[in-house]
Amino acid sequence: MADEAVSVLVVDDQVPFRMAAKTVVRVTPGFEVIGEAESGEDAVAQVDALQPRLVLMDINMPGINGIEASRRIHEAHPDVCVVLLSTYPRDDLPADALTSGAAAYINKDEFGPQILRNTWDGTGADGEAPRSAQI
Repeated sequence: MADEAVSVLVVDDQVPFRMAAKTVVRVTPGFEVIGEAESGEDAVAQVDALQPRLVLMDINMPGINGIEASRRIHEAHPDVCVVLLSTYPRDDLPADALTSGAAAYINKDEFGPQILRNTWDGTGADGEAPRSAQI
């Protein structure tokens, strides 16, 4: 699997950020966007259908928020790495983010190719379940 690109699902209710996140993924060597979702409900269904290795998940969305969607994805697909994205300072993350099964958190203002690569390398680069919670 080392030569295979990391398949990524981008989840955000805001079209501009989904477009920006997809661009970051596309310009990061070794990653490919295989789908996108605009809600937590859609994210859960897309993971079932597409089986991505990595999900970039916004926290604040109407309906099922990203934390609950992460929990559901982690329970059904423990091998899928979920990384939460939002504008929260790390110290202000909702408490349930820590127990959602997400492997890491990235502030949207800091999200870019090097952060994506570094986060993946620390969470699931070997195709296994995340080794440590970085939230």
